Amino acid sequence: MKYMLLMQFGSRTLDVPSITEWRPEEVRAHIDFMIATNGKLAAAGELVDAQGLAMPDTALIVRADAGGAPLVTDGPFAETKEFLAGWWIVEVPSQQRALEIAAEVSAAPGPGGVPINMPIEVREVMSAPPTEA
Repeated sequence: MKYMLLMQFGSRTLDVPSITEWRPEEVRAHIDFMIATNGKLAAAGELVDAQGLAMPDTALIVRADAGGAPLVTDGPFAETKEFLAGWWIVEVPSQQRALEIAAEVSAAPGPGGVPINMPIEVREVMSAPPTEA
């Protein structure tokens, strides 16, 4: 079973300052934690992929115009309180294992080394529909 774990940051869900306000050593500890976590998941054969995302002010929203060409706007908008910070795709034997991994990454260190307990959305990756033989 594959699951996507979505790491979300936001002022409504976390009681920590923006990562842009952390001290350099706090950012390094956070990143080192993520690298170590990814290494453990890879060693266990559970990691399919993981990526961090650039800050939301670099995001673009794309829709197709009437002719199908991309219509691009800035986004998310300034009033957005939460944003997707990164994700993992894991392949595990059960939903319970995906939840355990989510809890581990939720406790990543933040300012002062204190676990930030960020929300991690866990969603099963859909498989292709069965094919007729």
